[in-house]
Amino acid sequence: MAAAGCAVPAPGPLASYRVTGDAIVSPLTAEAGDPERGRTVFAGRDGNCFLCHTVPGGRFMGNLAAPLAGVGARLNEGQLRLRIVDSMRLNRDTIMPSYYRVDGFNQVAESWRGKPILTAQQVEDAVAYLLTLR
Repeated sequence: MAAAGCAVPAPGPLASYRVTGDAIVSPLTAEAGDPERGRTVFAGRDGNCFLCHTVPGGRFMGNLAAPLAGVGARLNEGQLRLRIVDSMRLNRDTIMPSYYRVDGFNQVAESWRGKPILTAQQVEDAVAYLLTLR
């Protein structure tokens, strides 16, 4: 469960963020997220979200995780951001990767140690895309 007002230090290249309840209220970047770039992150190799999630109009998607139709109406921007940044903070048993966390993992390839799966901007772009799914 998320700790209210928990400040997370930025190791290495990561932007600092604060978890408040079940959300990261403030964006990770100064540049606003772009929904089109976010869809590319979502569907592409970096995010690979289609492996588990379905979205309206998508093809060849997985069925391991919750469908994302209407997610932009159910969750606010900060709630979506925390789920992408560190899904394990909300559900320790999730199979969804924490896309912007670099600590607490086992058997990480040398080339990935200390590096998040997504950049801060990619997180913001993915959030912007998910907010369009109303």
